[in-house]
Amino acid sequence: MLEPFRQSDDRIAAWQLVNTVGPIALLWGCVAVLGSAAGWLRLLLVPVLALLVLFSARSFALMHDCGHNSLFRTSRLNQLAGFLLGCLNGIPQHPWSRGHAFHHKHNGNWERYRGPSALLTRRAFLDLTPRQRWLYGFSRHPLMLLPGGCYYLLVRPRLQLLLGTAEWLGAMGAHVSRNGLRGLAELPAQTRHFRSSHWYTAGECRDLVANNAVVLTSWWLMGAWLGAGLFWACYLTVMTLSAAIFLCIFFVQHNYEGSYASGTEGWSYLKGALEGSSNLEMPEILNWFSCDIAFHSIHHLCERIPNYRLRACHAANAPLLAACHRLRISEFPSCFRYILWDDQALRLISLEQALTQP
Repeated sequence: MLEPFRQSDDRIAAWQLVNTVGPIALLWGCVAVLGSAAGWLRLLLVPVLALLVLFSARSFALMHDCGHNSLFRTSRLNQLAGFLLGCLNGIPQHPWSRGHAFHHKHNGNWERYRGPSALLTRRAFLDLTPRQRWLYGFSRHPLMLLPGGCYYLLVRPRLQLLLGTAEWLGAMGAHVSRNGLRGLAELPAQTRHFRSSHWYTAGECRDLVANNAVVLTSWWLMGAWLGAGLFWACYLTVMTLSAAIFLCIFFVQHNYEGSYASGTEGWSYLKGALEGSSNLEMPEILNWFSCDIAFHSIHHLCERIPNYRLRACHAANAPLLAACHRLRISEFPSCFRYILWDDQALRLISLEQALTQP
């Protein structure tokens, strides 16, 4: 019984935007005041930044709903809200949502989608040198969520634009070199048909350019307002920690002992949702900041259910979800052991298991 919960409500969605974006603006105002304060008052920056981390994570969760076209009733409103929230998070929402849709389409099929940390198969891992094995494990350590999150939000979108633009310039230069003046006249048509390895569609390119324009401008304005030192110290802290939070949640909801780990042959969408997605047991305040993404199996069964209906839908379908895996926060660290896919046994395994099992 999923259909009754698929209906989006613009009033609820608008209120969620207000109670997320509004506090973010107010908290940055507090940063401006406290940044110029003297003595012990500056220590109040710590709880302000902690709240900014949580609200930034919530804004990403709302952007996630926009990517599924579920926060608002119309695609247009979801696109507009998604673009705004993407700018708040430093990441172009449209390209991100296309990649995330691929995850939903293939969840549990580890032959097609290896998760955010690009898992190797056991056989590929065993073919590595000892040094390469160490680097593989080190790069997927939980502490790497911090630099990884910073790169994911702040560096990668800028790098994609730079590298994609370099590819475009190279392709256009080569076309003119081959075709002379005629090639110069054909540049507009060549540009329309150009496909970079850093974006897949013209829409993704436009979103990438627009996001970078807004984000880079906002960085300049915020630095001028707060002072470059204060802004970057606070901004890097907030974005790094908020990215680490949602990357951690995404990881543990799919990488855990016993998670459904099929190949393409015999893969089941239903099993991927029910057996390949964990549901998290978290305090209510964290459920609010994460927009109830803890009810993850039902989200994978039907991605069009808006976040504000996930809890009720989960409760209404409790018998169907009774066997779904549940995780407590204390169990999160153990999930980071499962960073290999055994494509013969069809299960996720740890590095230790890869080295010791026959």
